[in-house]
Amino acid sequence: MSAFSGDLVVLTPDGLYCPPGDFHIDPWRPVPRAVITHGHGDHARAGMGEYHCSTGSLPILRWRLGEQRYHVHAHGEPFVLGDARISLHPAGHVLGSVQVRIQAGGEVWVASGDYKRQPDPTCAPFEVVPCDVFITEATFGLPVYRWPHTPDVAADIVEWRRRCEARGEAAVLFCYALGKAQRVLAEIGAHDDRPVLLHGAIATGVQVYRDAGIALPETRAVAEEEKGRDFAGELVLAPPSAAGSPWMRRFRGAQTGFASGWMRIRGNRRRRNVDRGFVVSDHADWPDLVRTVRETGARRVIATHGDTHALVRALCEEGIEAESFRTGYGDED
Repeated sequence: MSAFSGDLVVLTPDGLYCPPGDFHIDPWRPVPRAVITHGHGDHARAGMGEYHCSTGSLPILRWRLGEQRYHVHAHGEPFVLGDARISLHPAGHVLGSVQVRIQAGGEVWVASGDYKRQPDPTCAPFEVVPCDVFITEATFGLPVYRWPHTPDVAADIVEWRRRCEARGEAAVLFCYALGKAQRVLAEIGAHDDRPVLLHGAIATGVQVYRDAGIALPETRAVAEEEKGRDFAGELVLAPPSAAGSPWMRRFRGAQTGFASGWMRIRGNRRRRNVDRGFVVSDHADWPDLVRTVRETGARRVIATHGDTHALVRALCEEGIEAESFRTGYGDED
């Protein structure tokens, strides 16, 4: 590899671009060559000439994008693009999610994508990758965001279902179809052996996880249940888009809940118009964002999306050079 001088990742109208490797990371516009951190729609989009991804992300990308020109890499396995040496390392966000390590010109940069530090039975745990420059998300980059112990939240969800059963109601829990739904299923399986009912959009993603070897409790599709049946006492997982839709009419009596890090703020629960909010996030909370930056040993940090201002300010106060990029990533959790 030839010598390279300059930043290893720069912001362009198409997304984050690596000049020595001539590739983009999670681009939001079509480009010739993309390295994808994970399968969420704001990070993995259609129209790229070729996709580099982790082994674990491949079934998700095929589900979301269909057949494309995929290049699959195992965790930690080096590969070369242009004048850059690349490797992918677990991010702990969802199944197959990775950080992108880039080595060129005597420097190491790591683009984290989305990540979390809490244990998750449905994906590989986050790996701290030492680097000179760390590109971090900041979805929950405010000190108020601190996550409870997820198994305790899972126990609360099961208790909520039981209380709904006593009232003759279904418990409809809204959660995102990729990552969150599967994690909630895995966590509640340790507290309740009752099958969970799934909206069709959730069921498809759950099957992708099962096919990838992830152990999940028994589920049934709502669409396959007998017409007119009483769903009292059932826990039903559905995407947020189902709230207020005609699909909800099949439940004669139901309480609704939402599983998200945004539920840490009570006003968000009111805005979602749900009865219960359960704090379960697939992103790092404030303490883990700061801890992760420290553990990488990075001398420079770039925050890409979320509440970047507070994180940048806090890191600068610690003597770490910090700035932000304005990116096209979303804030779903």
